Amino acid sequence: MRNRRERNALCCILLGASLFLAAMPLSAQGAVPASGFLDSAYHAAETEGNDKVRVDFSSTDEGYVAISGKSAKRLKVQIKKDGAVYTYDLRSDGTPSIYPLQLGDGNYAVAVLENIEGTKYAGLFSVTQPVKLKDQFQPFLRPSDYAHYTASSACVKEAAELARGETTKIGIASKIYEYINGAVTYDYQKAKSVQSGYLPDPDQTYVSGKGICFDYAALAAAMLRSQGVPTKIIFGHVAPNGTYHAWNMFYTDETGWVTVGFQAPKNSWSRLDLTFTANGQDDTFVGNGTNYTDLYCY
Repeated sequence: MRNRRERNALCCILLGASLFLAAMPLSAQGAVPASGFLDSAYHAAETEGNDKVRVDFSSTDEGYVAISGKSAKRLKVQIKKDGAVYTYDLRSDGTPSIYPLQLGDGNYAVAVLENIEGTKYAGLFSVTQPVKLKDQFQPFLRPSDYAHYTASSACVKEAAELARGETTKIGIASKIYEYINGAVTYDYQKAKSVQSGYLPDPDQTYVSGKGICFDYAALAAAMLRSQGVPTKIIFGHVAPNGTYHAWNMFYTDETGWVTVGFQAPKNSWSRLDLTFTANGQDDTFVGNGTNYTDLYCY
């Protein structure tokens, strides 16, 4: 993303992908009902908490928790499970946020914290909640703060048009990645000025046609998830220079995604780095992930 060759308009991965579309019907996936769009919502009547914090656990089986906070100070949310810790910003104006429960079944400790001075925070509310997902894909099929979209989002409508007539998950993924590759370019200026805590707007990326790696990953997640393709947003480091980066992984029960240098195994998550492929990197940035170190998943 930082050198001259990345600006070349090459896309070896999609040329390879277009050579292969599995013949299995979408119903074979089984992860998403045929009825379509899966949403996330905050249900005020189902919340618990106090006058500053309200937490909605009514949809944990669908892979998310919704939280609303009101304070004159900065708020954060910490979600912990089995030693893993995810820390998020929480809007302080009462607007609900959606956070994925991406660590599988088990007990999640959820805490809302309020800034008291500098980098110090005090607890406002905490609770431990048992979670049993409907299936492992639920957190990666719905909107969240990291991939915010609705059924009426422009990028979702575009995804539906791209998916029209496709009979496989592979076919849908191929069309969406091909579209993003041709429509979005890397925004080097934005990369220099983006602030900590930045959250992308997939529709803004869709309309402007440019973005940083997080924008690419969020747009791809919004478009793929809206069409029933389980998709993760991954943050981590990429060798050899340890660049902190965002990319996607998607799941299919079909034979797999074919690229120039690799074919995904059946019944597994497949790594796909659209920022690199859209900007001309070779297929060492796609595939088995030996040059990637995953840190966070959303």
